[in-house]
Amino acid sequence: MANLLGVALFAVFILVSVSLHEAGHMLTAKAFGMKVTRYFVGFGPTLWSFKRGETEYGVKGIPLGGFCKIVGMTPQDDDVDPADEPRAMWRYPVWKRTIVMSAGSITHFALALGALWIMAVAVGLPNPDAPTTEKEFHAEPAVIALAPCVVVENANRACQTGDPASPAAKAQLRDGDRITAVNGTPVSTWGDMLDVVRAAKPGTATVDYVRDGTPATATVDLAAVQRPPLDDPKGTTSSVAALGVALRPTTPRLIEYGPIAAFGATADFTGTMAVQTAQAMQRIPQKVPALWTAITGGQRDVDTPISVVGASRLGGEFVANDAWYGFFMLFVSLNFFIGVFNLLPLLPVDGGHIAIIWFERVRSWAYARIGRPDPGRVDYLKLMPLTYAVILIGGVFTLLTITADVVNPITLFPR
Repeated sequence: MANLLGVALFAVFILVSVSLHEAGHMLTAKAFGMKVTRYFVGFGPTLWSFKRGETEYGVKGIPLGGFCKIVGMTPQDDDVDPADEPRAMWRYPVWKRTIVMSAGSITHFALALGALWIMAVAVGLPNPDAPTTEKEFHAEPAVIALAPCVVVENANRACQTGDPASPAAKAQLRDGDRITAVNGTPVSTWGDMLDVVRAAKPGTATVDYVRDGTPATATVDLAAVQRPPLDDPKGTTSSVAALGVALRPTTPRLIEYGPIAAFGATADFTGTMAVQTAQAMQRIPQKVPALWTAITGGQRDVDTPISVVGASRLGGEFVANDAWYGFFMLFVSLNFFIGVFNLLPLLPVDGGHIAIIWFERVRSWAYARIGRPDPGRVDYLKLMPLTYAVILIGGVFTLLTITADVVNPITLFPR
C-alpha cells in the first residue's frame, strides 16, 4: 500500500510540475500582452472547464501533461483572427518571445532550486567530500555497522527467515566499533578489513577493535559465504569468510546549512547536478542497447534512462522504504533534467523555437550589414520533416523506456 501511495504521489508531483511549466508560458505571455486562448491540465476529452476573460481554463481526461495555446506562436499559424494579429506572439520582440518560450524550463529550475534550498536547511545536502566510489569507500576507516544477518549466496537482497545471524552481532560487537586487526593482522581501512577477512578461513577468528576509545578483542565465528572477487563484482563466486558487517562511513553523508549559507550550497550542488545531467544526456545513445537488453530478459542496468513510469515506481519504492530524502531528490533531479531537455535546440521542444527566434534575429542583422533585404521569418513548414523525425525518435525512445520500466524496472532496494 505504501508503494502504491508513493507511485501515485510522485505521479501527482510530475503532473503539477508539467502544469506549472505551461503556466509559466501562459503567465509570461499574458504579462507581455500576447493572447492566450486556452490553458488545460491533461490531454484528451475535456472533463471540466471555465472561461475567464479571453482564456479557457480546464482539465482533460488523460493526466499526462498539459498545454496552453498562445495565438500566433509562428508566422504560419493559420487560425489567427485578423483582430488578434497585433497580439500574435511572432510579432513581439525577440527578448519577449525568448522569455515566454524559456519560462517553462525556468519554472522547472525554480522548483528544483526551491526544493534543494528547503532540503539544505531542513535535512542537508550531499557532502561533496563523502565517499561515492568503491575506491573511496574502501579508503574509509574500518568502522562497522552490524548487518541483521549474513546472506550466504551471492544475492543483493534483504535478510530472510533462515539466514544465519551476523557473526559480529553474535560476538557482541556494536555499531560504531572500529576494527583494528583480524587474527593479529592490523587493518586501518575498510578495504584492508575486507581483504583480511576474506583471506581468513571460515570459523573461529580474533577481532581487535576500539570502542569509545578503549581497545578490546572479540572471538568471532566467521561465516562461509559465496562472493565474487572484490575487484570484479561480476566475476566468478567462491567461498570466502564474512564478518556480517557493513561500512559505517565516518564522513557525514549530509551537511545542513543555515538559511543564508543554503543559497551558496544550493548553487554549488546545482552546478554539480548540471555536469551530471550533461554527462547523462551524452550517454543516452549508448544506453539504448542496454534498454533493449532489459526488455528482452537481460539484467537492467541502473544507469539506463527511465520514463515518468519508472520515476513514479522509484518514488513508490522510496516511500515504501521511508526514504523521503531520495523521493525529493528524485523530484529535484527530474525537474532539472526536464528543464534542460526542453532547452535543446530541436523542434518541437521549447529550445527549438528559441533557436529559430535567435537565428532569425542574427540572420536579419547579418543581411543588414551586407546591404541585403531582410529574408523575413523562418518557414516552419519547411522544418516539418525534421520535426517529425525528432518526434519519431523521441516516441520510439519513450516507448523503449516505458516498456523497460514496466517489464524490468530499476529497483534500488533489495527484495
